[in-house]
Amino acid sequence: AGFIQLAIGITFLLQTVLGIWGNFSLLFHYLFLYHTQCRMRVTDLICKHLTIANILVILSKGVPQTVTALRLKYFSSDFACRLILYVEKVGRTMSISTTCLLNVFQTITISPMNSCWKNLKVKAPKYIAFSISFCWIQCMLVHLIFPLYAIYVSPKRHSTNMTNTRDSGYCAAADLEKISGSLYVALIVFPEVSFSVLIFWASGSMILTLYRHSQRIQYIHKATVSPRLPAESRATQIILRLASTFMCFHTLSCIFNFTLALFHNPSWWLLYITGLISVCFPFISPFLLMSRDSTLSILCILYMKNSVSPNLNRKM
Repeated sequence: AGFIQLAIGITFLLQTVLGIWGNFSLLFHYLFLYHTQCRMRVTDLICKHLTIANILVILSKGVPQTVTALRLKYFSSDFACRLILYVEKVGRTMSISTTCLLNVFQTITISPMNSCWKNLKVKAPKYIAFSISFCWIQCMLVHLIFPLYAIYVSPKRHSTNMTNTRDSGYCAAADLEKISGSLYVALIVFPEVSFSVLIFWASGSMILTLYRHSQRIQYIHKATVSPRLPAESRATQIILRLASTFMCFHTLSCIFNFTLALFHNPSWWLLYITGLISVCFPFISPFLLMSRDSTLSILCILYMKNSVSPNLNRKM
């Protein structure tokens, strides 16, 4: 068991280090676009906030799980447990919110001009910044309720006679009666289910739109030797991969978290597997998004290397 736990700890460590490196690299890329003359797309703005949400999840889930699995330290502070679990919940909710927003926006963007979304194609970009800000404010306020009305203890001080406890491996939460199940469903479960349904619908709509578009221009593709997909279609395919990856790991995470909630004293392997799955999407998503912006990333790196030249700065 000790060797297996060490292997899991090393897996957590690699997942956390690579995830932090990938997300911070992508975040730097978006910030670089914002502070230079390179034009930042609306989807880049959404992906930037998705990257921030991923960083929050990795720092609040991956790092504590790594530290605990390697037995480097136990979180004995009540404030530390409250802060870690609060940041994790905010990051998780923002991850699904921004993924949903990205999919819906791309669906509207690639929709035909004669579709029912034709009026939103022009208006949608104007409301993206407001929508993201609203999601952040709502997530931070909603999840602030639960740390205020729950008792957090570390596993070292975890008492077996405490009821309604939810152990995450490094912190355990004992829910108080002030937080009802209906309130949790209304504020947490229902929005997540709604976002998941929207992601499924948007992904299906994008697949259908791409299929119809490929059918219309099939004769053009036959006339070319090596046809290439339009930039918008390539970006849509990356977003579809991102959405499918998210829904796969999100569904697995929900199943394991539900299973975890059924046990009063869950086994250590169930805790660690649940933690590994919950960090998989934040770990993988930056590399999926990097594949979309690989050419632009190379250009920006070249710009950064030659930024000492004022003339080159003006050209770019």
